Amino acid sequence: MKPVAFEHATAATLDEARTLLAAGAKPLAGGQSLGPMLNLRLVRPERVVDIKRLPGLRGFTESATHLTLGAATTHAEIEDGRVPDVTNGLMRHVAQGIAYRAVRNRGTLGGSLAHADPAADWPSVMAALGATLLTSDGRRIPADGFLRAPFTTALDAGEIVTAVEIPRLPPGARWGYCKINRKIGEFAKAIGIATPGRLLAGAVEGPPTLLDRVEDIPARLPWLDPAAQRLAAIAVTRAQAMRDA
Repeated sequence: MKPVAFEHATAATLDEARTLLAAGAKPLAGGQSLGPMLNLRLVRPERVVDIKRLPGLRGFTESATHLTLGAATTHAEIEDGRVPDVTNGLMRHVAQGIAYRAVRNRGTLGGSLAHADPAADWPSVMAALGATLLTSDGRRIPADGFLRAPFTTALDAGEIVTAVEIPRLPPGARWGYCKINRKIGEFAKAIGIATPGRLLAGAVEGPPTLLDRVEDIPARLPWLDPAAQRLAAIAVTRAQAMRDA
């Protein structure tokens, strides 16, 4: 199938993009999720506005405590080390397991977060890291509360993610990451992440969920059937073992 006819606009500034979005346009960054949805006619916008090249969505800044990455940073830029990795290798490890290289060349960090597919990597990773999402409306939204439900976020209508503020892991701090899927690059059936002081179950048909311990999964993820709860427990247990090894 092919998409229904729509108007394509390119915004030169963030303010111009905000005006177009307020008028009902659909934002387009890497297009690796929106493109297939357009082709399948799951979404039928009258206008799409290209935001990937906006100056405010590119680049990075560093401080003693955080890295702030522009939302249009691609998975490949993270994978290749073209932006700093303040997570002791976790972000590069995750990026190289996303889909395949052609997708990583175009897909963006902010686009993945805003698309809010629970089976994607970045919503879980950013929640586990305690990251903060910065938006075009000047808001700061904690990543562990950003995804409200599958494909539903805390963004208001016309609001976009402009950057992600990622805390530095302490030097030498260990992490564990377990992604259970049928083959490398596919969306996950379950994700387990362990960072210093944090456990998280992701790709669980709902928001990424922080845990105090693996045994809390049945109570914290009641929407999963018993088999899916066991899969989530396996992923989190493996991640915890990696971190604590």
